[in-house]
Amino acid sequence: MSRFIGLMSGTSLDGVDAALVDITPERAPSLIATHAESMPEPLRDLLWRLCHADRVAFAELAAAEDAFCRLQATAVEALIASSGVARESIAAIGSHGQTIEHAPWGHDGGPAYTLQLDNPSLLAELTSRPVVGDLRRRDLAAGGQAAPLAPAFHEALFRAPGEWRLVLNLGGFANLTLLPPSEDPRPPLGFDTGPANALMDAWHARHRGGRFDADGAWAASGRVDEALLARLLAAPFFHRPPPRSTGREVFHLAWLEGHLEGDETPEEVQATLAELTAASVALGVEMARERFAAPPAARLIPCGGGAHNPDLLARLARRLPETTLTPGDDWGWPADWLEAGAFAWLAARRLAGQPGNLPSVTGAAGDRVLGGLYAP
Repeated sequence: MSRFIGLMSGTSLDGVDAALVDITPERAPSLIATHAESMPEPLRDLLWRLCHADRVAFAELAAAEDAFCRLQATAVEALIASSGVARESIAAIGSHGQTIEHAPWGHDGGPAYTLQLDNPSLLAELTSRPVVGDLRRRDLAAGGQAAPLAPAFHEALFRAPGEWRLVLNLGGFANLTLLPPSEDPRPPLGFDTGPANALMDAWHARHRGGRFDADGAWAASGRVDEALLARLLAAPFFHRPPPRSTGREVFHLAWLEGHLEGDETPEEVQATLAELTAASVALGVEMARERFAAPPAARLIPCGGGAHNPDLLARLARRLPETTLTPGDDWGWPADWLEAGAFAWLAARRLAGQPGNLPSVTGAAGDRVLGGLYAP
């Protein structure tokens, strides 16, 4: 069987993306059908609290995990119904889970860890299909960052002869993949560049309500505070060589507030946060190019929610004038579905007993088969 479902819920906590993907060894993965299941507000509030809590009750964790898993099952059922495919034709479901905390360097001297709420046993029970889950910790056990995992999928989709390419996921946080031409023997490079939408969404919610700044209109109305931007960009993370990954543990509103002087207007801060995303991506691109002694990439393929933000894309275009921003739709992969598609691909790799990580990206000691398989 060549059909796999990938499930992804990112740091934006807006819902579960479900992608049905055809994965055949002879050709690039192709997208068959998609479904987006919105996150109920009570579950989103609970997950948000867990992401920012110093201490939590076991019962609260269990309740969140159960509700989240049932939301994933609802997404799977809706996808199967809308696609018209037979349930039995789906080889497996790749489940990312919901990241609560990601600390690949550990915390206060403790061991490295990454925590995703998920219950693949329950998901297999609810959907009657095999589930591949716990896809990050094998890479972590091998000394890797456990993130980002999507660059291996980006390579399968977009690496091509004669052209350097970039793939940029603009979710709550941004991760970048640099793909050498296929005739170049070197593996791709990928890493997190910093916040994408997480800080902008949080600042917008505080001052204007709602989950995000539609089309970046509020950011576009403000003036970039160059002094504030310089203070933010001085953070050590932006200058740390890859492998590297990050999350809300590093970049959050309290971190932002520690850099404010108090006389900034809310729209100036929003504009500066949008520019921070673009500037940190550009720094990442420069870092990746230096690593490979590479020319400017011919094209950059944006994906994730930020790919729908024209203000952010315009800022990126100004920062990367020699690179053309090209939508993934040109290859049959709309911006919203690459991340879910990656976890379908990782499930296929697990069933085939093939590695799912890229040590050149995560820093792991070598290729590793990722995830556990849970029978229905």
